[in-house]
Amino acid sequence: MNKMEQDQSARGALLALCAYLLWGLAPVYFKQLLDVPAPEILAHRVVWSILLLLGLITALGYWTRVRALLRQPRLLLLLLISSVVIGTNWLVFIWAVNNNHILDASLGYYINPLLNIVLGMVFLQERYRPLQWLAVGLAALGVLIQLLVFGSLPWVALVLALSFGTYGLIRKQVPVDPFTGLLLETSVLLIPAVLWLWGLNSATGNLSANSTSLNLLLLAAGLITTIPLLLFAGAARRLQLSTLGFFQYLAPSLALLLGVLVYEEAFTTDKAITFALIWIALIVYSLDGIRQRRRIKHAIKQS
Repeated sequence: MNKMEQDQSARGALLALCAYLLWGLAPVYFKQLLDVPAPEILAHRVVWSILLLLGLITALGYWTRVRALLRQPRLLLLLLISSVVIGTNWLVFIWAVNNNHILDASLGYYINPLLNIVLGMVFLQERYRPLQWLAVGLAALGVLIQLLVFGSLPWVALVLALSFGTYGLIRKQVPVDPFTGLLLETSVLLIPAVLWLWGLNSATGNLSANSTSLNLLLLAAGLITTIPLLLFAGAARRLQLSTLGFFQYLAPSLALLLGVLVYEEAFTTDKAITFALIWIALIVYSLDGIRQRRRIKHAIKQS
């Protein structure tokens, strides 16, 4: 690797670190809006994200991409579906944070990369190695034990993992940059958001009646949505996908620490067992990935 590639990798690592730090610290932001219902926060998130994205699309000169996308009905249909999926993900995450289920939300994003294996097999006919299936089996065992032994289903974790995994699967089929795609997705959610905030006379829809601090928090919803995405997009251009994958565990780890140490959520026995099995599964999954990359590098050298 030459110096230029090293510099690019270093910048990519810094961008990825910042992106996942912001995603991991997102509960701190949503906790400041405890008095605002989750659907209302989501509506503000959609409205202010669109305004910010419109500015970014203009600054980046991406309007030709937007117009090209509008001429492709199949891709628009996929983005319509992905908008519903990501909207569900956002809504459940906000509800979870503000109803003391940060640990469940964290668990969902730990499960996500393992669920991606199953989605890849079912929908993309991808084949996986035995250790990857072992990792999936351990994760499933963790959820099953919580259901059968303790009688509780981590529905928040499962909905977040399934919705985000489905979102990734759909976006994999749509060859569009993150900002153009997100603009179209949030545009689909704009009408329901506007109806919620102003058609139903929501408590926070009238900005002139809100305190300055509340308005600033609500307006910041656009930044909370878009800035990590911008950082992630920059990191993705500079890092290998395998390297980027190691950063994905930072966000749920931060959320876990926040839930236990800051917001004092109970780390009960059922959660401890489930988390332990998920962590073991992720270790197996990561070690298998490292071993596979070494094999590929060795094969390339031998050829």
